[in-house]
Amino acid sequence: MSRYLLRIPYIFLTKGATSTTKTVLTKKGSAFVRPIHTCSGLLSLTRYDENTDWQKKLSPEQYVVTREKGTEVPFSGVYLNHYEVGMYHCVCCDAPLFSSESKYDSGTGWPSFKQAHGTWERDESHASIVRRPDNSLGHAGTEILCKHCDAHLGHVFEDGPDPTGERFCINSVALNFKPKAK
Repeated sequence: MSRYLLRIPYIFLTKGATSTTKTVLTKKGSAFVRPIHTCSGLLSLTRYDENTDWQKKLSPEQYVVTREKGTEVPFSGVYLNHYEVGMYHCVCCDAPLFSSESKYDSGTGWPSFKQAHGTWERDESHASIVRRPDNSLGHAGTEILCKHCDAHLGHVFEDGPDPTGERFCINSVALNFKPKAK
């Protein structure tokens, strides 16, 4: 049954498809990918240049984690046992993500934070992160992305300490630490 449900959108997309749409469909290899616009010259809504060559800018491990939604090996990250005072930034675009004040040892193997930088109570409108539903872990979860460059950072779980009760489980390779100026 699901095989037929997946083919129905493909039939509708290809029947009324323009040459641009057909090109995108064959390049991506998915029936669900279609162009958002047909005008050329429109820029990305995010702040980074969409022509950025992430493979040149990032190390291979950083690229796999941030751009391909990978996960570093547990207990291997450089920031797991790091307790210097300062700010953790996005390795891709340098946006401030987490303060060292919200970092704690969760014992899970990845750096953990109570809340994102710029969060006030439960309001994350000034934070540099966005949440996205994610089922890749085998159950319903929440992925954390950088708001400015869409880099995959990690996941958030509801087993954290007070006051938020949340645990932001973040990959070290997605972070760049900047110590507080003295």
